[in-house]
Amino acid sequence: MAKKNDWVQIHIDVLKPEERATNIPEDTRHVPLEMWVKGHLENDEAEIGDLVTVRTKTGRLVEGTMCAVNPHFTHNFGDYIPELDQIEETAKSILFGGRNDA
Repeated sequence: MAKKNDWVQIHIDVLKPEERATNIPEDTRHVPLEMWVKGHLENDEAEIGDLVTVRTKTGRLVEGTMCAVNPHFTHNFGDYIPELDQIEETAKSILFGGRNDA
């Protein structure tokens, strides 16, 4: 349950598949154009799946379906790749003449 002013994320279908341009790739043409927006909840309270209004950091009021409360970033830069250590050492050697303090 989210309360007024909680940081939430909403989802909006901007265009239905039939409203999308015909000159976009075939697989893209058959799905809706979607948008996710984060902002502070304007409703007194809401649950995931409710239609809500949020106030974004820029002050816009946007309506959509609430999909997360206190959303966070889930991306990363992938797994450790040992070969990149060797590439770094080689690059430093080439660029800085073998100095390892650059």
